[in-house]
Amino acid sequence: MDEFLNGFAVVAQPDVLLYCLIGVVIGMLIGVLPGLGPAATMAILLPIVIQIGDPISGIVMLAGVFYGAQYGGTITSVLLRLPGEASSVVTVFDGFALAKQGKAGTALGVAAIGSFIGATVSIVLLSLTAPLVASWAIDFGPPEYAALALLGVLLVSTIGSGNTVKALIAAAIGLLLATVGQDKFSGAQRYTFGSLELSQGIDFVVVAMGLFGVSEILHNLEERAGKPHVPAKVTNVWPSRKDLKEASPAIGRGTVVGFFLGVLPGGGAVMSSLAAYATEKRISKTPEEFGRGSIKGVAAPETANNAAATSSFIPLLTLGIPANASMAMLFAGLLVLGVTPSPALVEENPDLFWGVVNSMYVGNLILLLLSIPLVGIFVRILRVRPAILAPITALITILGAYTLNNSTFDVFLMIGFGALGYLMKKGGFEPGPMVLAFVLGAILENNVRRSMIIYDGDPTGFVRDPISGTILAAFVLVALWPVGKKLLARRTQVAAVGAATTTSDHASDTSQREDSLR
Repeated sequence: MDEFLNGFAVVAQPDVLLYCLIGVVIGMLIGVLPGLGPAATMAILLPIVIQIGDPISGIVMLAGVFYGAQYGGTITSVLLRLPGEASSVVTVFDGFALAKQGKAGTALGVAAIGSFIGATVSIVLLSLTAPLVASWAIDFGPPEYAALALLGVLLVSTIGSGNTVKALIAAAIGLLLATVGQDKFSGAQRYTFGSLELSQGIDFVVVAMGLFGVSEILHNLEERAGKPHVPAKVTNVWPSRKDLKEASPAIGRGTVVGFFLGVLPGGGAVMSSLAAYATEKRISKTPEEFGRGSIKGVAAPETANNAAATSSFIPLLTLGIPANASMAMLFAGLLVLGVTPSPALVEENPDLFWGVVNSMYVGNLILLLLSIPLVGIFVRILRVRPAILAPITALITILGAYTLNNSTFDVFLMIGFGALGYLMKKGGFEPGPMVLAFVLGAILENNVRRSMIIYDGDPTGFVRDPISGTILAAFVLVALWPVGKKLLARRTQVAAVGAATTTSDHASDTSQREDSLR
């Protein structure tokens, strides 16, 4: 307890507070600008961290960049249908729909509040249960991650508001695209068609910005061609009591889902936001509202991805296992500053451990204070005429794609995915399942192949393993749930018809007896 309280004393130092502020502001700005991302930003900042010298200040700043980007990624997802971060892809579905209804302020406000609550609760749980959760997470190996990714691929079919078969087809295409590039196990080139640029695979940002950003520009230009521009009316900039009441259960469930999936390497913010959204849609009495402007569809994934961003510090700080690319950069930052993450870190360097953990309380409070007052400024973007907004959006996407690898090939590839996204929209296919399956595809393939090496090629090993077997059982239940739901509904309908027939026959018999008595 003394070490925990001493962590606040460490954070209260002026230089640590300053670097915390710098980190979260940079993170928020990076989240707003699709393309660069927190991992690349932290890589750029590593030389500065070395110059800072103080490990606590340096790591606090890098941590602020990471979880600050989760906040910022929401803004373009809601306003421009451009996910600033991979974890904000799911937010696009309902956030942008709410913006088109004039409720962009409500969406951003609820997202900010949910993000703050999810991150804060996750920090409290991190402080209380880090050793216990770390010992649980260490049991996860390739079979468990493979089963978890397989479950995630199935869940992508539930996130869209369209046809489930079309969602599965889109997801299959996403899985296929995830295999493009050099095979990490054999070194063979797959689906590169002799292109050197494709040998390293297709970057997620290129796919996401093409399918969401460029396709939306093309769609809007077609929809608004020859039509006068009517400035968007922005109302309910602050979430109403009704909105907060509706979003509260989703925020609570998103926090739980995000915390536990964030602990798992390979889970992280992307899978957490997907799982939280799918959970809300499955338990909702009105699932048809999702994808058309449901406030729960914004609250759940935004809460989950921020909770996961925080809990992913558990395997990093206690086990030295980075949960994702951003955590890998933090791991590199710790190493260059002479700190080795391990289970002994809490005992050997408590000031660093608790200083970083407690800085998140302050950092998330700063982000909340920045997010809510600036909502009014963000929503004014919707008042910009399409003739101005479309070129600005196109410029952002082109710069974002180019800065990934300083490659014009990525720009043209993004435009190609934009055309594909436009055609998908025309054909009733949603791009979300394709993008999310693309993200999960690499996790699934790599861990399946590692597992098969462990099991000497015997696939029954997945079922024999208690953890992966449990996850696969959940996969089967999720897959069979729609069938079971239809059968139950049909049985209920038949029973209702039978009961109505029985009642009618009884009434007829009674009427006949009365007539005979007369």
